[in-house]
This record gives sequence, structure tokens and C-alpha cells, in this order.
Amino acid sequence: MEFKTLLYTQEDGIGILTLNRPKAFNATNYELALEENILLDQISNDPDLKVLIVTGGNKVFAAGGDIQYMSTANSLQMEEFITLCNRSLDKIASFPKPVIAAIAGMALGGGCELAMACDIRIASEGTIFGQPEINLGIIPGAGGTQRLPKLVGQAWAKYLVMTGRNIDAETALKIGLINSIVPLDKLMEEAKKLAFELAKKSTVAMKAAKACMNYGVNADLSSGLLYEQKNWAMLYSTEDQKEGMKAFLEKRRPQYTGR
Repeated sequence: MEFKTLLYTQEDGIGILTLNRPKAFNATNYELALEENILLDQISNDPDLKVLIVTGGNKVFAAGGDIQYMSTANSLQMEEFITLCNRSLDKIASFPKPVIAAIAGMALGGGCELAMACDIRIASEGTIFGQPEINLGIIPGAGGTQRLPKLVGQAWAKYLVMTGRNIDAETALKIGLINSIVPLDKLMEEAKKLAFELAKKSTVAMKAAKACMNYGVNADLSSGLLYEQKNWAMLYSTEDQKEGMKAFLEKRRPQYTGR
């Protein structure tokens, strides 16, 4: 399927999803949210895909929701829209492969929420982050009041959501919103470098690790530990576990098959 608001390429096990509404600063409208859902469904079970990179290019990651589109909509229309947005972000958060956000320019509102749904976030120097919805008389609707406190704690989350202020990349790194800062001209290079590193790991173990961490965020400790224990034991029925330990003992690099 040919997309109007997204670009997608895949090579050597690395998929790159690029938001492609440059004139609107990659703001999310209904069409973009719908195409995200369709694409994620198409690629989620692709055995050749090992890691997904989400980016908006070198100028802007995403400016949030498309205010021109949103300003004339009614409550029912916006409920349908935000449900679709949340569905796509949930698919990213639960995607069975690692997802890296390569962030440049700005990640505001829905753009920040998109970044938070990814597993690892790399930002270029000069990038700004924020949840400015309060300045428009609304609140974040795609995870800003939920994922943000889990990532940075209640104090910083309330500060960002209640003031609507932006923060720079250095502050975002300090509070744990992002993992690293790199020069703009090195952004995709560093994202791909990390992606290739992750792609060499066992995909079945990676899927289990991500599932356990996602489960544990919303579970009590004893339930999370039991879920981890069951997944840990399950991996001993896989070829990758046997290959990984055999390779360790033989002092060589493992050749994983994802089985």
C-alpha cells in the first residue's frame, strides 16, 4: 500500500518509519493516525524485521496534533480521532521488536507522546520537548498524563503538563525522557548503529524482555516477577537459548534464528 503521510523503508532487518507531513511539521491528523495503524499491522509480524526506527527527518520529529484539523471538530469526532491515535501508539509500545525514536527539531504534544511510546529515544542537539496542550484549553490525550509520569516521575510530569512549557534536550536527558543526545548530522547514523546492535540479539528473547517490562509497569511486583519467571523458563525451550549459551562456551558470536 502506498501511504500519503508516511514513508517506510526496510533493509538488513532495520525498518525506518518516517512521518511525512513536512508542511504541517509532521502534525498528526486522522489520515496519518490511520496510516500508522495500517503500516504497524503490516510489519509487526514480519520475520525479516528486527528493529524499527521512528523518525520525522532532520528538521522536525512531530509538532503534535494538527490544530487546524482539530479546531473545527466536535467531541465525538475527536474521541474517534484520539482513539485511533492511542491505538497506533499502543501498537508501537507493544510492538514485538525494539522501537527506536530518532528525534530532531521538536517533539511536542502528540510528538512527545509518540516518542514516549518507543522503547529508546535518541535526540539531536537543539531538540525541544513539551506537552503544551494546556495552553490550548485541552490536556494530552495520547499518553501525556500516563506514560510521562512513568518515565520521568510525577513531579516533572505535572510540571510539563500543567505549565505547558517546553524543555531542551539536555533537560530531557537529565529527567530520563530521552536516552542520549547526538549531533544532528549523526542522528540517523547513531540510531542505525544502535538498531544493528539490537538486531544481532535473539528476537525471541528480545520480544520476551520487552513484554516483561511492559507488563511490569502496570503490575504489582509479585505479579511482575512471576511473569518474568515464566518467560525466563519458556526461553529454555528455544533454539536461540541453546545457541546463545553454546556460543558463549565456545567463545564465538552467536548466530540467532529467532526460534
